[in-house]
Amino acid sequence: MPVITFEYEDLYKLLGIQIPQEELIKLLPMIGSDIDDYDGDEIKVEFFPNRPDYLSVEGVARTLKGFLNIEKGLPEYEVEESNISVEVDSELKDIRPFIALGIIENVNLSGNKLKQVMEFQEDLHWVMGRDRKKVAIGIHNLDVIKPPFFYKAADPDGDSFIALETDEEMSLREIIHKHPKGKKYAHLIDKFDKYPLITDSNREVLSMPPIINGELTKLTEETKNVLVDVTGNDEKAVNNTLNIIMTSFAEAGGKLKSLKVIYSNRETQKPDLMPKIKEVSVKNAEKLIGIDLTPFDIANYLANVRIGTQIQTEDIVQAIIPAYRVDILHEVDVIENIAVGYCFNKLEPELPQISTIASENKSEILDNILREIMVGMGFLETMSLMLTNEKQHYDNMKLEEDERVIVAQPISVDRTMLRKNLLQGLMEFFEDNKHEELPQKIFEVGDVVFLDDSCETCTRDVKKIAGAVTHSSASFTEIKSIVDALFINLGLKMELEPLNHPSFIKGRCARVKSINNKKSDDLIVEGYFGEVNPGVITRFHLEYPVIAFEVQFN
Repeated sequence: MPVITFEYEDLYKLLGIQIPQEELIKLLPMIGSDIDDYDGDEIKVEFFPNRPDYLSVEGVARTLKGFLNIEKGLPEYEVEESNISVEVDSELKDIRPFIALGIIENVNLSGNKLKQVMEFQEDLHWVMGRDRKKVAIGIHNLDVIKPPFFYKAADPDGDSFIALETDEEMSLREIIHKHPKGKKYAHLIDKFDKYPLITDSNREVLSMPPIINGELTKLTEETKNVLVDVTGNDEKAVNNTLNIIMTSFAEAGGKLKSLKVIYSNRETQKPDLMPKIKEVSVKNAEKLIGIDLTPFDIANYLANVRIGTQIQTEDIVQAIIPAYRVDILHEVDVIENIAVGYCFNKLEPELPQISTIASENKSEILDNILREIMVGMGFLETMSLMLTNEKQHYDNMKLEEDERVIVAQPISVDRTMLRKNLLQGLMEFFEDNKHEELPQKIFEVGDVVFLDDSCETCTRDVKKIAGAVTHSSASFTEIKSIVDALFINLGLKMELEPLNHPSFIKGRCARVKSINNKKSDDLIVEGYFGEVNPGVITRFHLEYPVIAFEVQFN
């Protein structure tokens, strides 16, 4: 999780008052933080990634003002139109299509502020940007460039500039092969014929998103006016990221200006700091929090967390949510903020006034049968996380990326999506335990998640079981006999047909499906098994053959 470090004096300057250190240490957890470490001069605070607006000391101070009755309710920011534009090249449509820019005047980057800005930028890169894949940020010295600006698809070999922290002009292709940042993030653009580039009216390069800024626009402590660019593949994430940055600078006294973004088929003005509206029911809030509330109570508690309100009826309150609060999606999120504004420490725990008799959950009966069968065949059970990432789930398994459930603000760059198979988790387990003796036989029973518009939540959970074996002589015959034993113990007969699956050796993989079921007429079991592709084995840094199966229950 992100950890930000700030000095007490920086916070007190923003608050306009000094508060005892002991009071601050007690207060910060009430707004959703963990104290990582502190001394007499500075404090390290850890926040969940659902609150990227807390990744700067200005964001923390903004909420604390509400709790301390310094400023309550919706923060208001004035944004002046700059009459400056950026023109977007239509060729970027399939490369990195979206951009949003903003100007902040009268900034103060002296002392440790410049370092804080850089750390803020990098934290946002992985919280909002998935390590720059979804969103990338550039912050530039506005006074050394000349508008208007151009966001274009550039020739990797024909365009060149001096990248940040270098003194040698290089072509775009040379930068991704020679510059440290280029090498790290080359995989994001090197598959395209052209690369994204932001230039000014003099063709001076500001940035090569999502790789590196130009040395020309490098920030210094003397910089007074800055231009922020945010580019990416998700327009909502791009706009949200710009809003968070702009409002953070505004809290420090910066003057905000917007720019016109000109696409081939439309024009927009960014940043757009218009608040959004969510309705909350007083009855629902009382039920979930467990306290008596009036519409005026709700208005007061939401004001503590800097959310505006408008009372509609005795039961309905409109919450007016600032543009930087990207975490509020539903009514329950507003109710959570009511509880935060009320203060969790004031909530009295109590036992529910019910008595129940425990019984086995019906959904677990099949799971337990599967576990008994697999343990009986000498397998050890593993349990992996539902959350994974695209590299492990797709690249390492030699699978093509497809539609999936994505985490909006992931807690880390390796937990960005919900899994669609179990086999990848077993391969990770082998990788972590490759120093142990062979043979290794492991399995997992668990749910995977698919997108499904026909379901109420637009997602569908599917029960699966997967097993894997690794040793020097692991073969197709062995994994076939294991799957056969599993089906027999479930009272099923299996039907086989050849299958070409990227994760398995061609000609050594089969599709399996149940054709009858003595124990349950409506249980359908289908999946695949075979010898794992050597390319997959190497990507998980394993040295011995792996055989595996995975089946699902419908």
